[in-house]
Formats: sequence, C-alpha cells, structure tokens
Amino acid sequence: MSVPHLLDHIVIAGPDLAGAVEWFRELTGVTPAPGGSHPTGTANALVALTVGGERRPHYLELIGPDPEREGEELPKTFSINRLRRPTLITYAVHPEGIDQVAERSRAAGFDPGPVEDLSRTTADGELLQWRLTQARAPRNYGVPFLIDWGETEQPGLTDLPTIELVSFERIEVKPEPLQQAMDALALGDGAAAVRQGPGSRFVLHLRSEGGREIEI
Repeated sequence: MSVPHLLDHIVIAGPDLAGAVEWFRELTGVTPAPGGSHPTGTANALVALTVGGERRPHYLELIGPDPEREGEELPKTFSINRLRRPTLITYAVHPEGIDQVAERSRAAGFDPGPVEDLSRTTADGELLQWRLTQARAPRNYGVPFLIDWGETEQPGLTDLPTIELVSFERIEVKPEPLQQAMDALALGDGAAAVRQGPGSRFVLHLRSEGGREIEI
C-alpha cells in the first residue's frame, strides 16, 4: 500500500452535498467541514488527511451542487449531473512548477489542459484563489490534475477534521493508456500507483481514530 507524496486532494463528487457529507460521516465517523462555494455552481466540504498520524498537505474534497446556486440544473463539474451517489472521481497533485510540468507533458504526448485560475468563497466570506490544469473532454479522470495554491494556504494544513490516509491507488483493466499519460507527466511515485485489475476505479483506504479500516 502506498501514499503518493505529491498528493494534494482526492475528489468525491455527488448529486447532493449534504447527502455526501452525511454518507461520509456514517462511513467514517468524521463530519467534513464546510469549505465554500465556487463560481461554477458547486460547493464543497473538506477533511484533512494525516499520514502516520501527522498532518500533510493532503485532504479529501466532497463536492456537489451549491444549494445557494441559481436554478435547479446540476453542474457538470466532475460529471456531477450524471452521478446518483457519492463517487470517488479523481485527484490532484501539487508538483513544483505546474506550467513547466504541463509543458513537458505536452511535449511527451499527453496534454493535461491549460493552467487556469479558479477560486472559491469560504463560509466566512474569504476568497481563496489557486491555479490548476483542466483537461479537455473526453477527460480521463484516472489522470490527476495539477494544482498550485500560490499564496493561499493549502487546505489540508488548515483547521479541519482529520482522518488517517493508509493508501490510495488506481486500478485499471487495461492500464497501458493511463500509464502512458502518467509517464508523460513524469511524476513518478508522486502520483497514485497504477495496477491492473478488474474494474477501472480508485481504491482509497482510510483508518478511523478507533483503528477501523475503511475502503472507498
């Protein structure tokens, strides 16, 4: 089992944010803290991830439709409009120099998408800003996106509830196409390990405060 050292955050998306928070609380005993709202019509809740009991710049993001958004249409971010339940969708990594990493990856045959500016407003009204890559459709969610927090404090190091991260990996029925993209990004063991197995999916292992092992 392994933890990618460049892991920034793991994304669990669902069609109802309050429902996803309750689902996670029932599963783990940890209640995610309100994160904030995005201009894309989404909102999130967050849990910091510890490794060996120590805080690291890693966290879980539960994301769903912002209950305060205008209209009833579900956002398309992370395919939320197509989900029926909370689903582990993808993850982000925070390498040094994301512009250079993205450029190098394009030259090696995989385009992670342009580096764009994003933001969210926290529950107490603070504006947080960062930069990340957004791959064009059809997007392979098995490939991590790149993120750079700039001067914003990485959320995993802020005052959040925590849970222990045991391991995080990607299973692929046919791993070669994903591995080619990962080779182009050249993140090494900074990204989630890819191994062949039945059913393409992520496997996340957590450990509760009481020592209970949880798989998502």
